[in-house]
Amino acid sequence: MSWGNLLQPDLILGNSILSLTPDILEKHNLKGLVLDVDETLVPMSMSQVTHELHQWIQQVKPHAVLWLVSNNISYFRIHRIAEALDLPYIHGARKPSRRRLRKAVEAMDMPVEQIGMVGDRFFTDVLAGNRLGMFTILVEPMVDPADAVRQNPIRNVEVWLSRCLGATVNL
Repeated sequence: MSWGNLLQPDLILGNSILSLTPDILEKHNLKGLVLDVDETLVPMSMSQVTHELHQWIQQVKPHAVLWLVSNNISYFRIHRIAEALDLPYIHGARKPSRRRLRKAVEAMDMPVEQIGMVGDRFFTDVLAGNRLGMFTILVEPMVDPADAVRQNPIRNVEVWLSRCLGATVNL
């Protein structure tokens, strides 16, 4: 598989995770979701979940099994967020490594093709999900409203490099 294919999300939402609806899950036959945490669910500068995120989780839970899988090594941060959302989690996952991501997939006990990997980064979330054969969904990063005007240089480099390697990325 080429780098372009490995970095190509199956779905680019062009918006935050809050726009991922049960209808979209049904359309793509997704019964489970592995969710990145930092900047996918919660801005890096915050450790509290928003009311809107709580509502989204409650809307999606009847339609899909949910797991949090984060590269963040802070047990306290990820545990706190997972506890607030009442979801199982893995921290320190080291994506794009598949090892810990595979644990969440195996715990869901369903075909990997029915599980979506949702995240805001190409070289961690999309790459890891594609390496496992998951349906990959790229979302726009959640940012703290106080930082809404800031640029995301790492993401900008990832988009540029993904395009150079052959991924079709139109954000």
